[in-house]
Amino acid sequence: MKKSDFYYDLPQELIAQTPATPRDSSRLLVMDRQTGRLEHKIFHDVPDYLTADDCLILNDTKVLPARLYGIREGTLAKVEFLLLKQLTADTWEALAGPGKKARSGARFSFGDKLTAEVLEVLDNGNRIVRFFFEGNFFSVLDEVGQLPLPHYITRELEDKDRYQTVYANVLGSAAAPTAGLHFTPELLERIRQKGVRVGFVTLHVGLGTFRPVKTEDIEAHHMHTEFYSIPEETAEIIRETKACGGRVIAVGTTCCRTLESVCRQTGSVCAHSDNTDIFIYPGYEFQCIDGLLTNFHLPESTLIMLVSAFCGHENTMHAYKVAVEEKYRFFSLGDAMLIL
Repeated sequence: MKKSDFYYDLPQELIAQTPATPRDSSRLLVMDRQTGRLEHKIFHDVPDYLTADDCLILNDTKVLPARLYGIREGTLAKVEFLLLKQLTADTWEALAGPGKKARSGARFSFGDKLTAEVLEVLDNGNRIVRFFFEGNFFSVLDEVGQLPLPHYITRELEDKDRYQTVYANVLGSAAAPTAGLHFTPELLERIRQKGVRVGFVTLHVGLGTFRPVKTEDIEAHHMHTEFYSIPEETAEIIRETKACGGRVIAVGTTCCRTLESVCRQTGSVCAHSDNTDIFIYPGYEFQCIDGLLTNFHLPESTLIMLVSAFCGHENTMHAYKVAVEEKYRFFSLGDAMLIL
């Protein structure tokens, strides 16, 4: 298929700039993926579509305050760093801009508690950066860093916690698993009270999730690599759900990619940790998930391709057309879609 097959026209005003309050008051478009039938609901209606035989799998990754604004030592030059991957206790791979001010050997200060030196410039333009600090790096980062909001969100959030899920637990993401932002503790408790089992996986979302597809032939696109982990407790929940004929419902494309990756790499659902670069697009045969809860994604993105693989290209593009007509709110802070 071609990249252009996944294009849709989105008015700028439908890109959500602020989250819904309360979290579970977002709108919810529900799709029957067999028929394409759509229903317009509110996110707190999700339990109505679940049964006691089902399980809900969520991504418990936590977003790092990974954006740092520093001053190059000996100058007044301002440089922005975006942490991508921790290599050692004090060394990270990072983006830096403007790049000409972050050459190898350059040193930077980020307030009084954190300094850094660029050790190497990689072929892809990323930097290897060593940080100097006292105490715990993540505690210092929490003081001086900022959450790396997507480029299409043009204002800072008043409450930084709104770009974290209420169950965020494992630090490591450069972006939030946004389908989970709609859940409240109370809503999760309602789901559990129905007998639905809730399990957690971890996939640390990389900035590659926002990387555009540049090839017209989508099969020529190369995915970024992300770390994932599925614990035995969650694997057991999924196995028992399958055994009793229940549905495994993934919250977000990150959960979907995690579950499908472990099945592809091991041949079954089991406790496993690895890196994945799985690219799911139409024609993919799903091995694990039976339902998907997700936000509305960018045109021509790998994420809308994943959704199309799950519920069909025609169903997907029709649902997005309806969502635009009905003025749903799009992207990370926007509304949600439940596909069953």
